Formats: sequence, structure tokens, C-alpha cells
Amino acid sequence: MPLLLAGVILHWMYSGVDWGAVWAALEGGMNWWWMLLSMPFGISAQLFRALRWRVVLKPMGENPRLSTCCNSIFLSYASSLAIPRVGEVLRCGVLSKYEDISFTRLVGSVVSERVVDMSMVFLFSMATMLTQIPVFLDFFEETGLDLRGSLGRFSETGYWVTALCAVAACVLMVLLMKKLKLFSRTKAKFAKLVEGMTSVARLQNPWLFLLYSVGIWLSYYLHFYIAFYCFEYTAGLGPVAALVAFVVGCFAVLVPTPNGAGPWHFVVKTALVLYGVQDNDAAVFALIVHTLQTMLTVVLGLYALAALAMTRMKKAERTP
Repeated sequence: MPLLLAGVILHWMYSGVDWGAVWAALEGGMNWWWMLLSMPFGISAQLFRALRWRVVLKPMGENPRLSTCCNSIFLSYASSLAIPRVGEVLRCGVLSKYEDISFTRLVGSVVSERVVDMSMVFLFSMATMLTQIPVFLDFFEETGLDLRGSLGRFSETGYWVTALCAVAACVLMVLLMKKLKLFSRTKAKFAKLVEGMTSVARLQNPWLFLLYSVGIWLSYYLHFYIAFYCFEYTAGLGPVAALVAFVVGCFAVLVPTPNGAGPWHFVVKTALVLYGVQDNDAAVFALIVHTLQTMLTVVLGLYALAALAMTRMKKAERTP
């Protein structure tokens, strides 16, 4: 279903695109040196994530090898290209298997990391929106995300039904948790999950955690922004335009398609058009940049598979 959804959106977007412009860019119309320069930042974002994960696990008495953390992160991003969001579970499984750490604790630590990431995305998104209000208003109008118009079509009954559903969901969750606590094994698992989720509140070095968090998102941004210099029509837009496109792209990848394929192309293209880039050029930019950055994710995933296989072989040789 995620692949089908991505395919439908991409077909709708690129059915009228001049494919000659795509091949012309790939064959010399773009500056490949800038693209190569952007790639290390795609790698550093994942390395910072691995380093931060070790900091989060420290309060629980866990000290996994950095190489295993890196390989689990590489593999998680690559696997999510096939099945969105599966990577978060997979990286916990890899670290649990190779470092003998409780899987439930690892899941809790990932949840806490995601809360921090969502908070950071929200903060710099709000800062960007406040400085670029006219652009975002045009963006919402172009993409059909006019919140005022949507709420205006919501009836009074709709508000009441939504509120009742929210209350019912909360009550159901409370009842479910009480039932689960009847089982001692589930209580133990739940305690480990909570321990992992609250590990951020017990950090031994919170400033290092913050530094790695900033490093993650700064790397993501530079990975995207440097690619602007690959094309003449985006090279002069500047860091603010890149930040606007980056912000809307961050929210687009929440749609369950492989690496945000489809929704990401649509919102980035729309943002570039608002800054004066021609429609066809904006579509070409989104397609080439997303494809090459996705290829980097695949390469890192293949590297992780090979590295983990070597680790298994060495472990088997040491076992009598």
C-alpha cells in the first residue's frame, strides 16, 4: 500500500514533466560536485543519531558498541524504504541481538528520542513560519491545506463526535492498561518500556545529548540545502528558501510512503515554485535530489548488512 500510494502520487506529479530536462540535468546540466559534497552530511546525520542513542542508553547501564549502533541505524533507514516505520523496530532488534540489551528498553528509548525530534522539528518549523508567514500562507493555499476553510466546513455535530471519540479512546486506553497490569510478565515488560521512555530525563550528559540532536538536524538541513547549488535555478535562492522547503518536506515524510516519496516531491516542488522556480525545473529538482539521497540510504543499508554479517562470522569463529 505505501508503494502504491507513492506510485500514484508520483505518476500524477510527473505525467506532464519534460523528461528530456531530467536526462539533460543528469548528463551535465547539474553540478555533481555539489551533490557529492552534500552526501557526507546525509551520513553524519545517521552517525549523530547513533551517538545520541548511546547517550540515551547510558542511564540504563547499557554501553553498546558504536559500530553496532551505527549499523542498526543504517539498516533501519534502508528497511523503511520497503515498509515505512519498520526501521524503528528493526534497529531495536539488531541492537538487542548483537549487544544483548532488552528489546523493550530499546523501544522505550526510541520513543523518547522521537519525542525530542518532534519537539525540535516543531520549534524550528514555528520559527521558520513566523519569519516567512506570506510564503506559508501561499503554500497552504496552493496545496489545499487552508485550515480556516477546513474548520469552517466542520459542523457542530462533527466537533461533538470528535470530542466523544477522543474521550472514548482515552478511557479505552486506561482500561486496557489496567487489564495488562494483571499479568506479571506484562507488568515487567511495561516497566522496562517506561524505563526506556524516561531515560532522557535521567541523562548523565544532557548537553552532549542536545549537541548530537542539533547535529542530526543541522546535517539533514545541509544535506538538503547544499543540493540547491547543483542547479542554476535553485543556487541563488538562499538558506531561508531552503529552510522553508526543508520544513514542509519534514512534515511530508510523515505520510507512510517510502522515504516520503510522492508527498515530499509535491510539497518541495510547491515551495520552490513559490520562490520563483519554474514548475518543470522544481519537479526535476525534487526528483533528482530525492532519488540520489535515497540511493545513499540504500548504500548505507547494504554496508550495514555486510558489516553485521562479518560480526556474526567473527563471533561464530570465537565460539568453541
